[in-house]
Amino acid sequence: MTSARRYVLAAGGTGGHMVPAAALAAELMRRGHQVALLSDERGVRFPDLFDGVETRVVPASRLSGGPIGWAKAAMTMMKGRRQALRLYRQFRPSAVIAFGGYASLPALMAAFAAKVPTIVHEQNAVLGRVNRLVAARVDGIATSYAHVERLKEKYAAKTYLVGNPVREAVLDLRLKPYPPLDEDGIFRVLVTGGSQGASILSQVVPDGLALLPVHFRRRLQVTHQARVEDIDEVRRKYADHGIPAEIATYLPDLPERLAWAHIVIARAGASTIAELTAAGRPAILVPLPGATDDHQTANAREISEAGGGRTIAQRAFTAQELAKQIQKLGLEPQALANAAACARSVGRPDAVRDLADLVESIDADWASAGLGVAEPVQSAPQGAAFARSQA
Repeated sequence: MTSARRYVLAAGGTGGHMVPAAALAAELMRRGHQVALLSDERGVRFPDLFDGVETRVVPASRLSGGPIGWAKAAMTMMKGRRQALRLYRQFRPSAVIAFGGYASLPALMAAFAAKVPTIVHEQNAVLGRVNRLVAARVDGIATSYAHVERLKEKYAAKTYLVGNPVREAVLDLRLKPYPPLDEDGIFRVLVTGGSQGASILSQVVPDGLALLPVHFRRRLQVTHQARVEDIDEVRRKYADHGIPAEIATYLPDLPERLAWAHIVIARAGASTIAELTAAGRPAILVPLPGATDDHQTANAREISEAGGGRTIAQRAFTAQELAKQIQKLGLEPQALANAAACARSVGRPDAVRDLADLVESIDADWASAGLGVAEPVQSAPQGAAFARSQA
């Protein structure tokens, strides 16, 4: 048993940061701890992610715009730091866990000032800018991949491989078999470009599917998430090609769609990769070329090298290339099932448990040394051990 404590989570307001933070919040509360969230205006707008969690908006700003922009950003960050310090004096956290994004920086700055133990979680296969900025000062660095670019070797002693937490509904898919596919059966394709869709997928995928052999094309059933401005054109394309397709701008039931799909065509965001590998779904991945430090290409590497996915650079993502790659996987049912198993093999389904264990472990180390500002509130069970990264 471990004493229940109070934790502050900090995350920038994108789904890639907020979803793993929400998963950790739920796990810590399940263990009897109290949790508060610091984010920006975007982060507090995610519906139902942080039910029961005290949430505060802190000022934050991107470090851009030259000397004048940097000065304004620094002033904004210092204001956020002061607000976070006020919360810490009231809440007395045992640790601050940050998930990246500029909104997490004021929370970390305040934690350093208050001598509260800190952990950063990196969702991508390239260490993000804020996490690089604070890496020397934090007490733990939790990673989602065994190899993380731009993570210096000198931080290996405090780096831990835990994976990227995903929603419980996605984890439940590991308990279900890959949907059977016989040679004459319906071939179900899920196309998703993240929370806002992706125009390149809308431009290429319908035409690529239309190039498949007639006997294959007639078996297709598609769910396609598209941007609002693209949806009418995407709907027209599928109708012209005679391919049954459901088109939507948002998929609130994505776990159910993953369970339904035989193959996924998607960007290579951290949450997308984590969900594909947790559920065991083969994918064709088109990394966002403008992603910071090209981190989506790095994200796609592990699943592709394992045989669970195929990565196509956006410059090479044509209808002809897509049709070729789908035929390589889809014309042989066993090949598709093998790819699904390969994707599943690199999943880390215990990520949220291992991350929570890491949080409790570092907090316990500080408490035993008489450091920090935390005080226990009640009892909670001790979780399983976490894994140290081999990166």
